[in-house]
Amino acid sequence: CIRDRYMNALVIGGGGFLGRHVVRKLRNRGDRVRVLGRRAYLDLAVQGVECCCADISDVEALIAACAGMDAVFHIAAKVGIWGSRQDYYQTNVIGTKNVIAACRRTGVKRLVYTSTPSVVYSDKPIEGGDESLTYASRFLCHYAATKAEAEQDVLAANQPGVLRTCALRPHLVWGPGDTNLLPRLLARSRSGRLYRIGEGRNLISVSYVENIADAHIAACDRLGDDSAVVAGKAYFVNDPEPVHAWDFIDLILRSCGCPVPRRSLPFWLAYAIAACFEAIYAAAGWRQEPLLTRFLVLQLATSHWFKCERAQREIGWQPAISQEEGLRRLSAELSAKLGELPPA
Repeated sequence: CIRDRYMNALVIGGGGFLGRHVVRKLRNRGDRVRVLGRRAYLDLAVQGVECCCADISDVEALIAACAGMDAVFHIAAKVGIWGSRQDYYQTNVIGTKNVIAACRRTGVKRLVYTSTPSVVYSDKPIEGGDESLTYASRFLCHYAATKAEAEQDVLAANQPGVLRTCALRPHLVWGPGDTNLLPRLLARSRSGRLYRIGEGRNLISVSYVENIADAHIAACDRLGDDSAVVAGKAYFVNDPEPVHAWDFIDLILRSCGCPVPRRSLPFWLAYAIAACFEAIYAAAGWRQEPLLTRFLVLQLATSHWFKCERAQREIGWQPAISQEEGLRRLSAELSAKLGELPPA
């Protein structure tokens, strides 16, 4: 859409990996940005970003943060593949209901929700999936189950003239500033606990973080259009071409100066081990994540890639950064961080 003025935007989860990129891009184009997170972000505050320190379980704090906002980006979530259902439900479902209620109470007109392709994934490969896929009938982790429920709440809240909503489903977001996927991958590589699982030729979708931030902002702008074709819909957003999972993992590891895994496990054995781990951890009441889970094995060994043509067509979004350029930027960030470390 054509913007005739700046936008007042609240980014819930603006201190996180994707959230920081959304904040930076909004600021760069002149929008006024407010961030809500569970702690203070002094680095954002000194850049002129208004920071509110609160949890999304606090409805009154959400209402105060939403006041005066044109749009809300709801990026915050409890991520991971292990833990109690109540913890995931409280943040991902109840927290999202609170966000919707706060938007309605304060007259916010646009809500962009960050979802996940896991809402349509059970245990079968997905090749070239699109928005015609239905929600999964069963889930292998509480994260996926609660995100599916929250996404449906967001889309059901769409009400023309009151609150326009949409959901974006980025898959395996990567790039500079990663605080989730990359640190876990590097930690396993450096400790020698990273095994190749399966034959290694499975195709997956990945999502470079700056492209996904652009998709969020483009979706928000489209929600402000008179036609609002995106309102009430969910979209897959990821790098256009799928990659072979282990080829891409090797590229990431090499760009970070880490060894690539040499040992491997057949899929059937890894899945059986993961099921045993889950049973033992559940019986013992251990809260830490097992070394292997069935969901992780499936993610590493089966195909799960998605088409993003509908997002490109209806949102008007085009991924601007290639995977090659993304890897270059990631490597440059890591090199700079290493250069800041004191000599041993």
